[in-house]
Amino acid sequence: MLNTFDPRQILSVTMILFAIIDILGTIPIIIDLRQRAGHIESEKASFTVLVLMIVFLFVGEELLKVIGLDISSFAIAGSLVIFIIAMEMILGIKFFKEDDIPSTVSIVPLAFPLIAGAGTMTTLLSLKSQYATANIIVGIVLNTIIVYVVLKNVKLLEQLLGKTGLGVLRKAFGVILLAIAIKLFRSNSGL
Repeated sequence: MLNTFDPRQILSVTMILFAIIDILGTIPIIIDLRQRAGHIESEKASFTVLVLMIVFLFVGEELLKVIGLDISSFAIAGSLVIFIIAMEMILGIKFFKEDDIPSTVSIVPLAFPLIAGAGTMTTLLSLKSQYATANIIVGIVLNTIIVYVVLKNVKLLEQLLGKTGLGVLRKAFGVILLAIAIKLFRSNSGL
């Protein structure tokens, strides 16, 4: 795959990562974390997210080789994880449990695993099998900027969207993720 910038690929990657990161859907969780910890360092959390995603984009495949897995198998497994996350968003059921919240939340659990968690990392490797690396990096940077803006303005967004608006966004992105999961599964399983 060529490593040239393609606006369609960048838009597609950006939207896929935006849906899997689900920064708007996590606003209620972010608000809760901020209330418990007292303060969230938006810059530190955003930088950590950026570094984690870019490092995993380049090292993730090698890590898989070390443990004897190929990208197609990981992409299929990732599609199943994305499918479960989408079902959580659509049905409002929690399959994945969060650990207790430590006193400093900007990096753990906010940046990892809430924003750049297993679903995001799995998606990055799945995207690597279909899109040019340069376009994925641009998508990562754009999503990091969105994450930063949301973290800086989470209280304002909560007031603007309200509880109903946040619920609608979460369900809508859940349906998008469900479609992405099915596409990833089909394209990597030969169906």
